[in-house]
Amino acid sequence: MTDLLNNILFIFERLSWLSVIDILLVTLIFYGLLYWLRGTQAMILLRGVILIVVVLVLITSLVNLPAFSWLVQNSLPALLLAVPVIFAPEIRRALERIGRAGTLIIASNKTTNPKFEQTIQPVVTAVTRLSARQHGALIILQRLDHLDEYIQSGVRMDASVTPELLLQIFYPNTPLHDGAAILAGSKVVAAACVMPLSSSGILNRSPERRMGLRHRAALGISEESDAIAVVVSEETGAISIAHAGRMIRRIDPERLENILIAFFQPVANERIPHWLQRFWPFHVPRKDEQS
Repeated sequence: MTDLLNNILFIFERLSWLSVIDILLVTLIFYGLLYWLRGTQAMILLRGVILIVVVLVLITSLVNLPAFSWLVQNSLPALLLAVPVIFAPEIRRALERIGRAGTLIIASNKTTNPKFEQTIQPVVTAVTRLSARQHGALIILQRLDHLDEYIQSGVRMDASVTPELLLQIFYPNTPLHDGAAILAGSKVVAAACVMPLSSSGILNRSPERRMGLRHRAALGISEESDAIAVVVSEETGAISIAHAGRMIRRIDPERLENILIAFFQPVANERIPHWLQRFWPFHVPRKDEQS
């Protein structure tokens, strides 16, 4: 016990403020990597890679196997080169988020559309009616990231946002029913747009299995951009909202309105620095709402 205490004291005596900064930087890097990988299929792959490396190290250190040790030592560099290939989607997503952070710093003086109520109120009203009628819907609200690529996949409209228009778009068996409606400012830019599907696996682990392509598309566009996706389930009429690869389900219209106002009115988050608001969780869901 005395030797252990002496060793600990020896370590602390050698620590300097540069060593502490060095340790903190490494810790932040690993925390950031695990934060971006959480809830994705890449986390399962990462666990598998770590398990294989640990087993190989234990075998080569405990048992004298020269040929096997040579094979492992020459295979590890190839494994390191394979990591960027295996985790390519996650690396690309992380770089996109860093790029968006730079865009936010440049546009920090840019305020949100002062007429955001003209968009939020019709959306909440339409979603409430769609939920009551159990009409499936997917509404994408554009923020800083442009969605031109997805707008081109749908039908251009450039019409003012009204509850009646959104109800007509998502009326069952109409030409614009399938796909998403993209809103920019106070305009419905396009409808019947094709969204990227999420491959994070969050919905697969959900206790509810009633979520299909709409919810995957909502998560997918929230992973690819800073847009906000509002979903109405066709089977249950439940309202969900997705942002930054996270989803909150079974929310009521009043809470939906509060969340949208918090997104489109920066002064609602005065305690959070403006450049951090993009990455700050929009709400800590209750246990019965977590995906």
